[in-house]
Amino acid sequence: MAATTAVPRTARPKGRAATTRRVATEGRERALWREWARSLDRPLTSYYLILGTGVLLIALGLVMVLSSTMVDSIAETGSAFSMFQKQLVSAVVGLPLMLLASHMPQRLFRLVGYPAMIVSAALLLLTVFQGVEINGATRWLDVGGLLVQPSEPAKLAFALWGANILARKDELRELTEWRHLLIPLLPGCGLLVLLVMLGSNLSTALVFLVTFLGLLWVVGAPGKLFVAMFGLVLGLAVIAIAIEPYRMARVTSFLDPGADPLGSGMQSLHGLYALGTGGVLGVGIGASREKWGFLPFAESDFVFAIIGEEFGLLGTLLVLALFGVLGYAGLRVAFRVKEPFPRLAAFAIVTWIMGQAMINVGAVIGLLPVTGVPLPLVSYGGSSLISTMVALGVLLALAKTEPQAQKALGARGPSRAQRALSWLGLENAAASANNRGAVPSRRATTARDPRTTGPRGGGTTAKHRSGPVPSGDRPRRNRRR
Repeated sequence: MAATTAVPRTARPKGRAATTRRVATEGRERALWREWARSLDRPLTSYYLILGTGVLLIALGLVMVLSSTMVDSIAETGSAFSMFQKQLVSAVVGLPLMLLASHMPQRLFRLVGYPAMIVSAALLLLTVFQGVEINGATRWLDVGGLLVQPSEPAKLAFALWGANILARKDELRELTEWRHLLIPLLPGCGLLVLLVMLGSNLSTALVFLVTFLGLLWVVGAPGKLFVAMFGLVLGLAVIAIAIEPYRMARVTSFLDPGADPLGSGMQSLHGLYALGTGGVLGVGIGASREKWGFLPFAESDFVFAIIGEEFGLLGTLLVLALFGVLGYAGLRVAFRVKEPFPRLAAFAIVTWIMGQAMINVGAVIGLLPVTGVPLPLVSYGGSSLISTMVALGVLLALAKTEPQAQKALGARGPSRAQRALSWLGLENAAASANNRGAVPSRRATTARDPRTTGPRGGGTTAKHRSGPVPSGDRPRRNRRR
């Protein structure tokens, strides 16, 4: 029987195998990263990011309004769903308005700016004399039994009006002087701020001023002018706080909430209690303790605290991430569009929404004094929800004006809205509005017949009705002298 000799295999070094696995893992990670980065370069990425984050924030807001208002609704009406039903109706009203705004041409937004600004100023003036006072502030108008807050749609009106003013001056090359940067933008903003301040609404006045500063920044105002305007805004805020005792009490409680735990510091302290009680994962949806009469205005001003209590740290980080993605998508639209108006309008709307969100969150976590600013799309309030949803619709419409998005939408053919307009016989009006909103080319390009190349020295040949004409037979005016 023949003996077999086993040939020993050469053992692969362990370090080499680990290196191979690590290289393969890094290659897969780089491939996933490149795929994710490539997905952001798609033509309609901004559109779908705005739509997706907006819908998620609205849905989260409805859930949190239901959770935070059940106790108060039962105490006031006997039904746990009374306040939630009002918020749901506002969302149902705002959804078609948002979709309608998303299909409008940008020229319409430019035309709407002036009348919307006039109507907003008139309604705010009417609120000063005929408004309903609630908790020491006159912010609401009674319209057929419904309380409407005119300052909310005025935010969108100011954003569109201010963007149109600066865009028109930019098209006329008039933004080289500081007077054209401030007039009439500064007087218009000052008028709205004065009217809302007469109703003791400092928080909304701050939102107007932040939007004003955002427009100055994006239009490229000189550094000295921007610093001067920022100092003016800060000085006005200090004066407004100093002349009202309850505002000074809010600042004092912000610096030391424990000094008056049952008075001015109660809201700040219980907001922090709610965030601390939630921990990392939260106590569970609907299980908040602070909403049982301990945290005032839990459904509006401090809904972020209830989110932190019921969903924990992860829930608050998710909300911040959604607002971050929404802000990124809005800025993406502002930096990708070519014309001045969509750039300015997108930036103004993003500044309004993100600035208001940061003020609300900063007040809840103790970084800013309590101002009474609602969290956009999440807090309870029909006027705020509908106005912000319409602003999202405007952002969606502006996202379609990105160059690559226009090409992608043109390749798809007519949309459902365009087909609906064609059924009504209005497709020509919509097309003309879109054409007027577009910037025409400076020179028209016409198709030319290709030139035939001849031998060197003879040059090219010119086209003639009967065929090509040799270069030597051309008229003398075409020859180089």
